[in-house]
Amino acid sequence: MGMTITEKILSAHCGRESVRPGDYILAHVDLCLGNDITAPIAIEEFEKAGFKEVWDRERIALVPDHFTPNKDIRAAALAKCLREFAHKHALTHYWEVGRVGIEHALLPEQGLVGPGDLVIGADSHTCTYGAVGAFSTGVGSTDLAACMGTGVAWLRVPESMKFVFTGSLPRWVGGKDLVLHLIGQIGVAGALYRAMELCGPVIEGLSMDDRLTMCNMAIEAGAKSGIVPPDGITRAYCEGRLKHEARYYESDPDAAYVERREWDVSSLSPQVAIPFLPSNAVPVEQCAGISIDQVVIGSCTNGRISDLRTAAQILKGRKAAATVRLIVIPATPQIYRQALEEGLLEVFADAEAAISPPTCGPCLGGHMGVLAAGERALATTNRNFRTRMGHQDSEVYLSGPAVAAASAVAGTIVHPDEILERI
Repeated sequence: MGMTITEKILSAHCGRESVRPGDYILAHVDLCLGNDITAPIAIEEFEKAGFKEVWDRERIALVPDHFTPNKDIRAAALAKCLREFAHKHALTHYWEVGRVGIEHALLPEQGLVGPGDLVIGADSHTCTYGAVGAFSTGVGSTDLAACMGTGVAWLRVPESMKFVFTGSLPRWVGGKDLVLHLIGQIGVAGALYRAMELCGPVIEGLSMDDRLTMCNMAIEAGAKSGIVPPDGITRAYCEGRLKHEARYYESDPDAAYVERREWDVSSLSPQVAIPFLPSNAVPVEQCAGISIDQVVIGSCTNGRISDLRTAAQILKGRKAAATVRLIVIPATPQIYRQALEEGLLEVFADAEAAISPPTCGPCLGGHMGVLAAGERALATTNRNFRTRMGHQDSEVYLSGPAVAAASAVAGTIVHPDEILERI
């Protein structure tokens, strides 16, 4: 029996010729990461365990992105904890405000994760890096503490599911719509502790930005990881960027999958997930006319340059409705600068958007756009649980950047074509 790409990566990192779903392994990690919420706990546990030195100062990344720029005194203390630990141990991969970006956009951009890697992070959306052909997964802060001291992580090999996307993408449909559709079909526990392998001609034609979006939301289906088998697009993305040697794996033809699903997406509409689960995905037409108070375009899901270009394409020459707060958050300083050079920030400013420095901010109800009771937001973020963006009586709808930008102009949720058809 052959192995899946996930099983091959895990076997390579635990020194075994092969592994099977359900096996427990101690795996050697290529990179581990934490942020300003999770890393302070890990640092405390690291020191309580008696570690004097980190395992490898070049393989630990600390990214203060959730409450930064510091929103209050407590946030400042959390960021200070990261800063002092990074300086004490001379960590190579620590970024201060002004240089830091949202972690799951920053690390691929900086070439720190690549094909064949095993990455763990004390953040559930660490599964993002499967887009470049890595096995990456979220862990608890105590697991991060142990890895910072030893370079090893304890894992159970997951079963794999195969999702095949065929057909051709309709206009305004991208990676966010595909993954919302997927989660809507299988539910928020449909891939519980499984590896989601995304493939098929539609996936092969997706940009890296769209692949990152899809793998980012694997956790919203309960998955341990998401992964796209590396191909020419992966190689083009990693060439000249990746800081270490890539290791390319692919699933064997006779690899075993616990489940396989296939969708022809040729007639798929842009998707919207209604409160309070990402699995509540419906065609945008079913949400037409729902009024909104706020639109957020950004996050580790959809704050990349292609997302901003899509939003700007719709917003150019238009303004956000007077009843809508439009917040645009480029995911990294490099993306911010590129958006500036391409004139995208001018488009957003002309649309009367608030343009934020890179931060997770409103995605987790942190700052830069927290909702009051009774308010409703449409966001390109990854979660719409109750209280996710603010008050327990607020609501969050999820969409891709095209629907978000169009809806900001309309003041209600609309299909992008409806805005473009208006004079």
